[in-house]
Amino acid sequence: MSNLLSDVRSSNWDDAAESGAVLVFLHGFGSNEHDLASLAEPLGLQLPWASLRAPLELGHGGAAWFQITTPGVPDAAPVEAATAAIWAWIDSNADASTKIIPVGFSQGGLMASQLLRTRPERVLATTILGGFVLGGTQPADGIIAGQRPAVFWGRGTEDRVIAPVAIERTAGFLPEHSTLNERTYPGLAHGINMDELYDVRSHISAQLDAMAAGNA
Repeated sequence: MSNLLSDVRSSNWDDAAESGAVLVFLHGFGSNEHDLASLAEPLGLQLPWASLRAPLELGHGGAAWFQITTPGVPDAAPVEAATAAIWAWIDSNADASTKIIPVGFSQGGLMASQLLRTRPERVLATTILGGFVLGGTQPADGIIAGQRPAVFWGRGTEDRVIAPVAIERTAGFLPEHSTLNERTYPGLAHGINMDELYDVRSHISAQLDAMAAGNA
């Protein structure tokens, strides 16, 4: 993972420093950087965005942040290596003053939580869609337990992909380390629907408003 991750990004990415915050989309296992980029338009936030490609190539156009060993219980080392790769991309492509709004699906949702758990001072409005958190302790867990940053965690009631042990772990961790906005969507499997996108937009907009008020 020594090379920077590849990405697709919005045409207004060069305005990122002026906007104060950017969306960073993190796709799920077996998908690619073009997947979550399609969320930018329906979210309607008008923010610069980038959608990153995970570092592990799976073939047939797909990639992953880490290999699946025991479902729902990933090994920490490859997750932490992927986290470092994302931060390396951010440090090379975003101004140090720009807040990162990570929006991750499935494996990418775990990676979104990893950004918060490692460098929370850079992160605004963490968004976990059909995802979960890593077991064990991460460097900034104590900090976020005190600060309780805003986190959105949405998932479908019919999601059979994420292992129950991962859901249980996340349901225990997030209320103790964040101001949690948890939503479940009846009938939704392992995916994202428009109701969830409306809730994500509200979640992110509220944090952008709070950031703007703090800077006034």
